[in-house]
Amino acid sequence: MADYEDFDIDRSTAEAWNEFQRRLSEVISVIDDSGDLVIGTESESNDAGPFVTFSSPERDLIRSEAASNAALGESFQLTPAQLQSMEQLGWCPPTSEGARPSANFWVEHAQEDSDRISELAVAALRDVYGVQHPVFLAPDQLAEILQPKPDPLTDASDLAACDALATVPGSQEHLNSLVDEELSEMFGHRPIRDTEGDVAIRVGSTMLFLRTASDAREIIIFATVVHDVEGRSRATEVLNDLNVDARWVKFQLIRDRVFVTLSVPARPFVPAHLQQAVRIMSDVADGIDDELAAKLHGRTTFDDDGPVA
Repeated sequence: MADYEDFDIDRSTAEAWNEFQRRLSEVISVIDDSGDLVIGTESESNDAGPFVTFSSPERDLIRSEAASNAALGESFQLTPAQLQSMEQLGWCPPTSEGARPSANFWVEHAQEDSDRISELAVAALRDVYGVQHPVFLAPDQLAEILQPKPDPLTDASDLAACDALATVPGSQEHLNSLVDEELSEMFGHRPIRDTEGDVAIRVGSTMLFLRTASDAREIIIFATVVHDVEGRSRATEVLNDLNVDARWVKFQLIRDRVFVTLSVPARPFVPAHLQQAVRIMSDVADGIDDELAAKLHGRTTFDDDGPVA
């Protein structure tokens, strides 16, 4: 069985940012004057949101700009403390002087310092703009470092014949490779795994996680939909009622957190089963978290204060 009781979202989120920074550094190291890179943020607001851009105005030179209040919509305006934080991190303030004046924060570094440039970008996105996880970013040319929400399947006719082909995995490593191949087909890029082997998948305003069993017999897809639950007895009653009506998923109370899980048999592994499981969990996790958190007097995974433990 794929055990997920030890799941730590803070650890997983930190590792995801580290991996994002590493991949971003690689991309920055090969940027040239043929095109710029813009990393924006996903938001339900119509206001202009935070962004970071990268360009190469001169050979072996990278210029990065980060949104200032002049570019941000009303709901994203930075406070004086946040503006100060940008400069403390190493961003230069907006300026109307010099060869390249800008209304945004900016830095210029040699391209060989791509690690430093990616560090500044991640610090701005995560620590100042408050982006909670890399899966909530929206790059224009960097889809390989993100995991967008999959388009829903409407009926069985959406499945290709090859999706019904079965493969018996010989090990967990083999199963992971099969899963990675299928997720790559679904999302257009290979997934990012943390040190525990978990894959994060963006689902609207929340996330799913995928983990394989050590015996390669099961794929478990899970989400922590509510944290800091008050009253275990009341929560147990509510979840029991949900489980009576639930067709595919299972709700569990583990300490003060509510998990929703879906188990996919993996011997044999069938791509269509994984596709449908991801979409079922997407609908459930993104559709019930706010309502369930209110009913159990808890918190969703991502709220105004960011991820919770």
